[in-house]
Amino acid sequence: MKTIHINTIRPYDVHIGAGLMDQLADLLPPKVTKAGLRGAKAVLITDENVDSLYGERVSEKLETLGFQVMKAVVPAGETAKSGEAYLKLLSFMADRHVSRSDMIFALGGGVVGDLAGFLAATFLRGIDFVQLPTTLLAAVDSSVGGKTAINLPEGKNLVGAFYQPVGVIMDVRLLDTLSREIFIDGCAEVIKYGMIWDRALFDKLERHVLPDKRQDEELMTEIIARCVEIKEEVVSQDEREKGLRALLNFGHTIGHAVEKNSGFSISHGKAVAIGMIMATKAAEQAGICEKGVGQTLERILTAYGLPVTTDFPGRALGEAMLADKKIDGAKIHLILPKKIGECYIHDMKTAEMETFLLGAEGTDGDYAK
Repeated sequence: MKTIHINTIRPYDVHIGAGLMDQLADLLPPKVTKAGLRGAKAVLITDENVDSLYGERVSEKLETLGFQVMKAVVPAGETAKSGEAYLKLLSFMADRHVSRSDMIFALGGGVVGDLAGFLAATFLRGIDFVQLPTTLLAAVDSSVGGKTAINLPEGKNLVGAFYQPVGVIMDVRLLDTLSREIFIDGCAEVIKYGMIWDRALFDKLERHVLPDKRQDEELMTEIIARCVEIKEEVVSQDEREKGLRALLNFGHTIGHAVEKNSGFSISHGKAVAIGMIMATKAAEQAGICEKGVGQTLERILTAYGLPVTTDFPGRALGEAMLADKKIDGAKIHLILPKKIGECYIHDMKTAEMETFLLGAEGTDGDYAK
């Protein structure tokens, strides 16, 4: 097991290893176990897929600790991060007289974690919550760092709050039940960390193609832990995304536009992969990025089974990006690579976005027709 301390305004630990669900009582922070001993309510939020696999098991663990468990199951998929679902869950908790001394447990992937975290941040002006990620994407990204949000029809994650959990427990054995497609989706975020921060991690990901190594618990623990370490290094310096933390959005601004244009039929990880490629190819064409980086990135994404092209035109993506929360007046903040392991924040006029995206064309594919 590896433990990473997240040094934010509300510090907490992230535990990563095999078989940790069986050690839940020992790994939860003292304030959580004390709440259980007092008979506090535990609102367990999960989705219908995860519930069938782990809902009963986690409920029993929490009941053993003394919690009164109240389970709320949401539909699987991005549609659960809606205002309607959020309001229903608020009413669910209010009807059951959940108080500030009670807590929320988020059992699931990024959608569940984002939604449950936003509920925790806003219900009664804030109650404690614990992240129990069940996907690779949630383990390395959304469960750590305190970003919580729901979507609007106009764009993704437009309503949210920075609100840290009191603990994160990631049992790598839970990844065994993921479909290969969902596992691959999370790999895009893992590759992102190598691109923005750590060439050695990127090289290791090239040597060990994770979809073929997912049963290697030691390797998975090591890779996930390194990603969380990088996120801690960034978030501890810039918790509320005033500068450095924006690097974690590499591939996301364009990726969110891809998701929106697809009606969310393209998954988050696949959209981020497309976003990373488009940003890298355009940066190369503009002379910002070292030559050959786009080809190297394309090679690893392809090896992992992630997409490297999109049929959405640059104009459509540019229009969708105008609704992105990273717009600042007449500027948008794009994360662009200089080389593998180093990215920077590039402020671009919104009027220039479409022309910049077109710079991704004409290399190894039609990236923005």
